[in-house]
Amino acid sequence: MTRRLPIGPVLLAMNLAALILPLSGLWILGLYESALIRQTESELIAQAGVVAALYRDAWREAGGQPGNLGPPVDQRWTHRPGFEPPWMPRFASLDLAEDPVLPGPPDPVAVATAADPAAVRAGGRLGPILRDAQWVTLAGMRVTDHQGIVVASTGEELGLSLGEQDEVRRALAGEPVSVIRERTSRQSPSLIPERSRSLRIFTAHPVLDGDRVIGVVLLSRTPRSLADTLYGKRWHLAGLSVLLLASVGLLAYFGAIAIGRPLRTVTALAKRTAEGERGAMTPLKRPMVREVAELSDALTRMAATLEQRADYIRDFAAHVSHEFKTPLTTIRGTVELLRDHLTDMSAEERNRFLDNMDAEADRLSRLVRRLLDLARADMMTVDEDAVTDAVPVAAGLAVRHGAETSLPPSLPVAMGREALESVLSNLLDNARRHAGLDAKVVVALRSDGGHPVLTVSDDGPGVSPADAERIFTPFFTTTRKTGGTGLGLAIIRGLVAAHGGSVALMPSDRGCVFEVRLPPAPARLRPEPASQR
Repeated sequence: MTRRLPIGPVLLAMNLAALILPLSGLWILGLYESALIRQTESELIAQAGVVAALYRDAWREAGGQPGNLGPPVDQRWTHRPGFEPPWMPRFASLDLAEDPVLPGPPDPVAVATAADPAAVRAGGRLGPILRDAQWVTLAGMRVTDHQGIVVASTGEELGLSLGEQDEVRRALAGEPVSVIRERTSRQSPSLIPERSRSLRIFTAHPVLDGDRVIGVVLLSRTPRSLADTLYGKRWHLAGLSVLLLASVGLLAYFGAIAIGRPLRTVTALAKRTAEGERGAMTPLKRPMVREVAELSDALTRMAATLEQRADYIRDFAAHVSHEFKTPLTTIRGTVELLRDHLTDMSAEERNRFLDNMDAEADRLSRLVRRLLDLARADMMTVDEDAVTDAVPVAAGLAVRHGAETSLPPSLPVAMGREALESVLSNLLDNARRHAGLDAKVVVALRSDGGHPVLTVSDDGPGVSPADAERIFTPFFTTTRKTGGTGLGLAIIRGLVAAHGGSVALMPSDRGCVFEVRLPPAPARLRPEPASQR
């Protein structure tokens, strides 16, 4: 037998997966690392803005003249869309998932050109401030003149040119730039291998005086690692993890109670029903889940249907056995009588016994045919496109059985001709058998609210109130002596029910009135009236 997990662990695993998958997705996509990188960029931009303002003031005091620095920059770098001058905000935009990771920056190079004297004096004043600020910000800071030559630095690049570095070159043209580069520092890396530790954020900020670039502020810093951030919140995260795991466990336990326990109860009841216990399957009391309630109700109805079907089969088998037993007993007794006294009987006695055997054999044959008709009615497959005009069928059968008619010109029904003939012929045969050959039988057709209605009435003795409740029960008949099998009305009910109709014995002052409500033919399948052809 295949070993299967109970629903409790399955629900627990599903809840854990629902908890872990989003977190693992954040980890795989590096979204939190991107947030740390963008945070670092935003901090560098703020620092660059302050350093640029300090350098601009120092450069002006040192006698710098923007008119001597070359052509003005493109207006798109001096006028931000959506902001009026002098506002020129700059926002962080780096994304680890989209922006490329560039190689480490090229080394500064020596140049023959001398730096701007005003820039050198301004850088001399700014250098100590940058070095003091680095102890707090941890950022590498460099300031260049309008040619890209370093005039202030927290390192040892004074007098060297950064013009070969792409972000510096673009900033000299007036474009503020932030990039992600591979880290080339010789500082020992963390024991925890993280991608953010191997990266460094570079921000190049042009220093503008009007529409001229007087220098570039280049800041760089390694973003804070994810491990450092999580370690700082380790106790909060541990508490949150415990809370989440407890919540997941409670949800799984609640799901097992709401779903698993009712399902086990339903399974136990179903097993008892399968073992033959009658009435064991009952609806659950106050189930919490709608699907479980529907399953319980469906299984209860199914068990009741199976029990009714079993009772029907048992009763049917008993009736069939009884119906077959009488003629078979008669035939067997006659055979024994003929075997023992055949030579002593006269020809008249032998013929009488043989006629009795023939009558009983005919009764058996008729009973078998009726049983086959009943089986076909119960198992009938309905043709949805079958349409028959009931008027000519009723007229022909009424003439054959000597019945009167009350028929409209035409009345199409959604039923095959053979099934409709079987219904009507059984009704007429039932009327003649119970009312007598001399009784008046009337076949009528009418439309009641769009539904065809077939009525067969007679002026015979009718049906007693006690028998009226049993006439559609198989094998119930009051004319067994005249050859009645008690299956005709059961066959009618099966045929009509298979087509979605109904048959009923209607109240009447005299005789019997059977009303059959037939299914109407769909409009698309109805034949055209003769006047429109």
